[in-house]
Amino acid sequence: MTNVMVTGCTGFIGSNLTVKLVEEGYNVYGLVRHASRRELEALSTVLDKVHLIEGDLTAYHSVRSAISSTKPQFVLHLGALTPVRLSFEDPFPYISVNYEGTVNIVHAMLESAPKSRLIYASTAEVYGWQRRRRPFKETMALNPASPYAVSKEAADQYVRMAMRVYGLNATVLRPINTYGRRGERGYLVEYLVSSMLKDETCYLGAPDSVRDYMFVDDHVNAYVIAMESVKANRRVFNVSPGNPLTNRELTEILAKIIGFSGKIVYGSYPPSYPQRPATWDPDYLVLDSARIRDVLGWKPTVKPEEGLMKTVESWKMII
Repeated sequence: MTNVMVTGCTGFIGSNLTVKLVEEGYNVYGLVRHASRRELEALSTVLDKVHLIEGDLTAYHSVRSAISSTKPQFVLHLGALTPVRLSFEDPFPYISVNYEGTVNIVHAMLESAPKSRLIYASTAEVYGWQRRRRPFKETMALNPASPYAVSKEAADQYVRMAMRVYGLNATVLRPINTYGRRGERGYLVEYLVSSMLKDETCYLGAPDSVRDYMFVDDHVNAYVIAMESVKANRRVFNVSPGNPLTNRELTEILAKIIGFSGKIVYGSYPPSYPQRPATWDPDYLVLDSARIRDVLGWKPTVKPEEGLMKTVESWKMII
């Protein structure tokens, strides 16, 4: 049985990925800091089949011990601090967890499991500010626009350096914005869905910004496909469904699905929304995913309206 370690296994993408790997018969180890029962709820359906390893990404000896004791054939490194808006006021933990944590993973693997392969979760945010308004290719220069994005770009660079300098077996995935969370309102789709279902006023700070939103199932499938294909080794792939929308268009689609006729305030963020340099927020973030489609055969399976409907239905169960 193949041993797979997942960092960030209690997070949104990580928990969904962990469940899928267990269902597909992998022997899954989850690297977690000391976690409460509530934090493990996302793994409740497979918790008895996941081997939880306590560790701290920011402590090299802890990461090395975890990898040395489990000898995984694959490490899927999704552990990270992700709320972009919070990184402006407190960037230091992002550098520690996202960048230094990845460096620790890389060298722990080189020392304790040199033949294993790393699947690193980068992000579309690393592209940041770009002059062109056409889907970004993997070959474009990275120009991150937030402390969060800088921390991920640095880690992305380090993994790619390690592939050339140290011979690290690795794949870098740069996924676009993903939705499908349940019970977490800190992201646009989920904020809009929960607010509309509660018949609350919706605030849309950047209505004309263009994004390409991906449903969680397609995101998870990209990791599994990359892990299982030798063609993915030492490559970088964008992961994006190719259905760009303005935030205004996204809001209108959700309003139609939900039947929301309440107030929508365009050009203003919600009261008490964390401050950030919104005027510098990239207004276009769309990826060209031709490479992962051509090389690995990945393609999105969930249409935008279908994914949004699934998200709405899951929120109806808790509101």
